[in-house]
Amino acid sequence: MKTQTSKVGLMTFIGMTVALAASIRNIPDVAGSGWTMFFYMGIAAFLFALPICLISGEFGSTFPEKGGPELWVNNSLGPSFGFATSWLLWVQMFPGMVMVASALPPLLATAINQDKLGTNNIFTLIVILVVYWIITFLNMKFDMAKITGQIGAWLGIYIPLAVMTILGICAVIKSGIHPASILGHFNATKLIPDPTDMKSLQYFSPIIFIFTGIEMSSVYITRIKKVSYYPIGVLITLVFMFLLNTVNGFLESAVVPSSQIDLNNIVQPVIVFDKILGLPSWIANIFSILVFIGVSVQLSAWASGPGKTIISSAQKGLYPPKFKFWKTDKFGDSHTVLLTQATIISLFALVYLLIPGINAAFLELVNATTVLYCVVYVFMAIGFIKLRLQKPNLKRPFKVGNTFIAWIVSIVLIATIIIALIATFAVGTLSNFIVVAIISIVLTLLPFWFVKIRKDSWTTEVKNLMTKYNLKNNFSKH
Repeated sequence: MKTQTSKVGLMTFIGMTVALAASIRNIPDVAGSGWTMFFYMGIAAFLFALPICLISGEFGSTFPEKGGPELWVNNSLGPSFGFATSWLLWVQMFPGMVMVASALPPLLATAINQDKLGTNNIFTLIVILVVYWIITFLNMKFDMAKITGQIGAWLGIYIPLAVMTILGICAVIKSGIHPASILGHFNATKLIPDPTDMKSLQYFSPIIFIFTGIEMSSVYITRIKKVSYYPIGVLITLVFMFLLNTVNGFLESAVVPSSQIDLNNIVQPVIVFDKILGLPSWIANIFSILVFIGVSVQLSAWASGPGKTIISSAQKGLYPPKFKFWKTDKFGDSHTVLLTQATIISLFALVYLLIPGINAAFLELVNATTVLYCVVYVFMAIGFIKLRLQKPNLKRPFKVGNTFIAWIVSIVLIATIIIALIATFAVGTLSNFIVVAIISIVLTLLPFWFVKIRKDSWTTEVKNLMTKYNLKNNFSKH
């Protein structure tokens, strides 16, 4: 069809990339870092996200088939690492979905004018569990991706972002930077993390997380009118995301006291802005309802999205047939996968009962999600270099400079990841480090264990079962 093969221009590509990567959910994290937000956002955008985009761009043009990171790592490091990549992109959503869903309780609390409930751990847990299980059952009964369409992007990102930015600018113009706010009084030395007080480092990992998933824009590289548009479009997108988050983070940190910031409460700055401007409270109520719907729709999309790679692997016989990950419904979803991830996500949600304080629990989830996602990026960086050395003559429509430049890009990405993780855990508690380390190590090693115990008979058994149930493998075979 024409719509599938039509080429897109630079501005369209930028819009598509922003729609994939932009979000308002991490603005409180940016605000919490104070004046160092500019430093951390700069590193995150140009020493983390830019190398990821460049590596993904070359991979995406070299292997234009569907598959993304799983396909790239499979073709560069081998099937075992490719399988591990698809696994990690699925399991990172366990803590990640809880982290995103944790935005819902304060939104609901504000919508019903019960703000204090938003900081209650038990209320937070109940809302996350109820909403996510409803979403799971809806995905088992309906084609939610088709029903929701672009609703999530408009309600969850564009409209709230416009409201938040306009109100924030007006509020800060009226009141200025409040002396008791996170920013306090300006001092040039505050722009760089203080070696004697590294508390702001705890926000580095959440800020890095803002850009995770940005590699997905590389799927559009074969549709761009000129391949040279890719690096230009990516750079413009990164600048836009830098401004989107730092401007709104600055506006929030200029009026919210550091002792009162709620990292999982997107609506908090809007409430403060309304008070400064003397606006009616219903504005915050409407804002909360819109974002609640938007976040729920995004959760619904993610509930079925990442699981598709698990279904694909299962249908190739990479998981034990008795798991039934291979069995799909008319929408292409596996009920077993949906129920499995809902159960595990529910267990991760218990962090809100086990850890006192909403912010501490939230940061724990962000750290675990970021570590798992960064393992994928390390695989990509290593595979990128290995492919350059082993297959230098491979056709690469988009190429990241010569081999020396490729080495620099990969080293910068890996070094940034290592520094970010060390810095994050350096300011955390020992228990935080142990919990996140155990989660990350276990979930990273599990797929390699699956590869070790895998039996060749699984492939034949799954094929026979799919024939019995008249199921088709609709996934590309990498």
